[in-house]
Amino acid sequence: MTECEKMLRGQLYDPSDEALTALRTKARKLARRFNAIDEDEPEKQAAILKELLCGSPNIPAMQAPVWFDYGCNTTFGRLCYTNFNFTCLDCCPVHIGSNVLIGPNVTLATPLHPMHFSERNIRERADGSQYDYEYAKPITIEDDCWIASNVVVCGGVTIGRGSVIGAGSVVTRDIPPFSLAAGNPCRVIRPITESDRMM
Repeated sequence: MTECEKMLRGQLYDPSDEALTALRTKARKLARRFNAIDEDEPEKQAAILKELLCGSPNIPAMQAPVWFDYGCNTTFGRLCYTNFNFTCLDCCPVHIGSNVLIGPNVTLATPLHPMHFSERNIRERADGSQYDYEYAKPITIEDDCWIASNVVVCGGVTIGRGSVIGAGSVVTRDIPPFSLAAGNPCRVIRPITESDRMM
């Protein structure tokens, strides 16, 4: 089994693997190219995002800068938007549904490190090069969600359809559909109902 296969399956893997390093380098170069293009050149931006998000059936509207570990492991539904400084560490699949709004400075972080130091510590090969072991868990944000500014979503989390995550939250566990949730750690405050309509 390759290191990439281990990574995508949530098993311990070596991120210094040559193939994974090449994929990350490609994604980071594409992100830097996207970030350097002005907003008045949307065709150029879209072309880079199609290459960066090559596994996604839809390309969201994104405000630069954006940052990805791989890009190819992230998928978006229709009509999504990410504001400034969107960071997506997509070592495991990241699924973002349709009509999802993501505020500035949001981080989606699938990577995890072993709890016990003996598995987490940096190791050294015979040639002197260093590596460590990591693993990852997927993130799912279902349709019609709003993730407000400065939110961190941790690996293994699903945010249910129609939910709102308040600014500054750290989401460490699943959020049920149609919930207003906030805090560190993020907790459900109340359901979102028809009474929340403004028109």
